[in-house]
Amino acid sequence: MDYMENIRNKLALLPDLPGCYLMKNEEGTIIYVGKAKVLKNRVRSYFTGSHNGKTQRLVANIVDFEYIVTSSNMEALILECNLIKKHMPRYNVLLKDDKTFPYLKITNEAHPRLEVTRRVIKDKAKYFGPYPNAYAAHQTKKLLDRMYPLRKCGVMPKEVCLYYHMGQCLAPCEKEVPKSAYEEITQSIAGFLGGGHEAVKKDLQQKMQEAAEELYFERAKELRDQIIHIDALMEKQKINTADTKDRDVFGYAVDKGWMCVQILYMRQGKMIQRHSSVFPFYGEAYSDFISYVAQYYSENPALPQEILLPDTVLEGADKSGKPQLAVSGETEAAGAEAALEAEVVLASEDTGEAAGSAADSGMTEAATAVRTESDEAALEAAAQADAGEAAAAEAAAEGTVDAAGGAAALQEWLGVKVLVPQRGLKKQMVGMACQNGRVALDEKFRLIERDEERTSGAAISLGQSLGLESLSRIEAFDNSNIQGTNPVSAMVVFIDGKPARKEYRKYKVRSVQGPDDYETMREVIRRRYERVLKENLPQPDLIVVDGGKGQISSAIDILQNELGLYIPVCGLVKDDKHRTAQLLVGDSAEPVQLARDSQEFYLLQRIQDEVHRFAITFHREQRGKSMVTSKLDSIPGIGDKRRKLLLKHFGSLKKIKEASIEDFRPLSIGDKLAAQILDALKDEGPSL
Repeated sequence: MDYMENIRNKLALLPDLPGCYLMKNEEGTIIYVGKAKVLKNRVRSYFTGSHNGKTQRLVANIVDFEYIVTSSNMEALILECNLIKKHMPRYNVLLKDDKTFPYLKITNEAHPRLEVTRRVIKDKAKYFGPYPNAYAAHQTKKLLDRMYPLRKCGVMPKEVCLYYHMGQCLAPCEKEVPKSAYEEITQSIAGFLGGGHEAVKKDLQQKMQEAAEELYFERAKELRDQIIHIDALMEKQKINTADTKDRDVFGYAVDKGWMCVQILYMRQGKMIQRHSSVFPFYGEAYSDFISYVAQYYSENPALPQEILLPDTVLEGADKSGKPQLAVSGETEAAGAEAALEAEVVLASEDTGEAAGSAADSGMTEAATAVRTESDEAALEAAAQADAGEAAAAEAAAEGTVDAAGGAAALQEWLGVKVLVPQRGLKKQMVGMACQNGRVALDEKFRLIERDEERTSGAAISLGQSLGLESLSRIEAFDNSNIQGTNPVSAMVVFIDGKPARKEYRKYKVRSVQGPDDYETMREVIRRRYERVLKENLPQPDLIVVDGGKGQISSAIDILQNELGLYIPVCGLVKDDKHRTAQLLVGDSAEPVQLARDSQEFYLLQRIQDEVHRFAITFHREQRGKSMVTSKLDSIPGIGDKRRKLLLKHFGSLKKIKEASIEDFRPLSIGDKLAAQILDALKDEGPSL
């Protein structure tokens, strides 16, 4: 093919330099953007050797590529991030989670406010976060609003509001508030969010005891509730370190063409939250992971003091590998808290991590095995170094970004410490994030399998309820028209409870005049099953029609009396809110009692919704085409041939209407007729 020859010629000219490459499809659309340490090696790897299924799908759509040379890996990383944002390629990992992450903000105003925001700008305000979800941010703000009396209103009112009477506002609208009071409150909030909530909690406990001793029980109850809220929101830490650094700990796992990225947020040396993202990936796993991290920090500029990244992991890595620590919701596996809350003294960043006391009963195996004096640790470190060198050499051969290179590029770009820990507690924390990724992927696949089991089980149960020996193939019909105009019908097919979209069919009703649903059903059933008999197509185990006794009788009459087919027919009746309400079976239209919350009833709802959607979509298409046809046919000098030519050239009635007289000349349409067309369409009003 011509494009393969073009690709081969371009591959021969690729430079031995870092940069970004842009893969294109037949339309010239950019479908994938990647970065490489060595462009020649990395781009060539797409067109040589074997690939997994998802990468093969990407490569099959590539007909051309471009590349941009950069002076360093860091520049390639930034450029890739910007190109992905600009072009939104189909096969790239795209950070779509909730636009941006929420932060808590203390505004820089004469009378400051505490608010939740997703925009971090240079306005001299104080930002805290990011929070993995808006709920956590709003709940924290709600707690702080109870504790610290900052202004709540966006615009200063003329008189005091309810918050003042509740003790949650200093009422700057009524009286002068000294700047020192705001500074004290701001420092208290900053200390609280920075990890100093333990001191706040002790202070509240003391005030609660004093209020109780003075018989101010309502005040004591309020203070007790605040302590409970602090416990609920801030006491979810499971990992403690001896230092008080803010860290983001990344981990990822890949399996079956999917990737899960886990972020553990550590603030003031304590893990407070986590965030999980699951998505398909098409490129090289670690490069796509680094791309995700780069996009994450381009959208969330409030950086921690340190970022921990994992080393490369393999597709379908052992899900039972150490460390055996997994977070499910807000709780962790049994024993994880005791194992990780052991106090560990961290050495300087240049020398790595040193172990704490091996005698501590809470110390995990990973933590006790890192004594730098130990010969075993030295041998292990040497083995890891050899493995790292081998991985780096392999990455260099393919032109991909290895773990060390990716960390170095991120560190240079972001200006914060980015580490790929090889041992110690930091290695354990990264392992925990990776393990959570494996658990999340495993859970996703098990849920898919469970849904498939439920779906096929629902079809079997529905067949039993209808007295059928087997119920594998279901064909469902629905009619659509508006006062008899553009009547159409549609058929959908479900096999073992799942839609078989390749077997869907559309029908333009030919013989029925006006809105006659029964005759429409007769025509469509006749046409469908005459073809089934003629072409020896598979027959359904059940036919579902949208309607009641009349539609069921019409279908059974055609099947049995004209075609000699005895296929069970049932009808789905809707209630006044257009929702599936009842299942009717047979010519006598006897109701079948199904629980509204059963899987069988849910399957019927899906079938009815799907066939209705398919029919309505087809009807809208036909109605739009007929309106275009009638508008063009009403213009003198426009026949069937010219109408088709106009629509093929311009694409739609709207574009014809927006064209100039000169645009008609390539179609051999003179200026006079072109002016008539434009005048006629202008008189029609706005086009669809």
